[in-house]
Amino acid sequence: MSTVIVIPSYNEADNLVRLVDGLRSACPGIQILLVDDGSPDGTADLARSLSKGDITVLERSEKMGLASAYVAGMKAAMEGGATRIVQMDADLSHDPADVPRLLAGQADLVLGSRYVKGGGTRNWPLQRRMLSRFGSVWSRSWLGLPYQDLTGGFKAWRRSALHLALSREMSSEGYVFQVEMTLRVARAGLSIQEVPIVFTEREDGVSKMSRSIAIEAAWLVPMLRWRS
Repeated sequence: MSTVIVIPSYNEADNLVRLVDGLRSACPGIQILLVDDGSPDGTADLARSLSKGDITVLERSEKMGLASAYVAGMKAAMEGGATRIVQMDADLSHDPADVPRLLAGQADLVLGSRYVKGGGTRNWPLQRRMLSRFGSVWSRSWLGLPYQDLTGGFKAWRRSALHLALSREMSSEGYVFQVEMTLRVARAGLSIQEVPIVFTEREDGVSKMSRSIAIEAAWLVPMLRWRS
């Protein structure tokens, strides 16, 4: 069984060595697929220099959005024969040591959850915690989903579930993309499991969260109720 970790990146050179070392330690033999959107800090070149045959770089010429980066990486992983696909951030906010626990899950889709028992966040300001909590509550209330963390990007997929989720074009970008992917799996009647994780605010670089992403989530989530 082939497992691939799909990681979108933009200017993550400062975090990449620790990320790769952490994944190799936690998951010996794992394959890493980095989707880099033309990082001017040399992230893609660094990834290639670190490879021991276990890192593939899908390099794009410019920033094209988080959702399209994930879709491109996931499709490339499946085309390469992956049967399990993990998605995670490049900034060490997702702990590489948690990957084996996600892969040990028995569901078609395993969600790394900050908001179930044992999960949490570290080094987040109050406003950020409130915004994240509101995003999941807002999504649950509109979409009728029981899961506590719908906006997170740390997930483990079975190939069949991911193929279904990507069978139609995504209608959203940013963090709503994460909600839409989970919604498609739930509505297809496939199994979903939440595994507790602790999300740590990035130490190096700049957070991708912005006011525009939050505004997008507020109006796009209700639209998913009828679209998906």
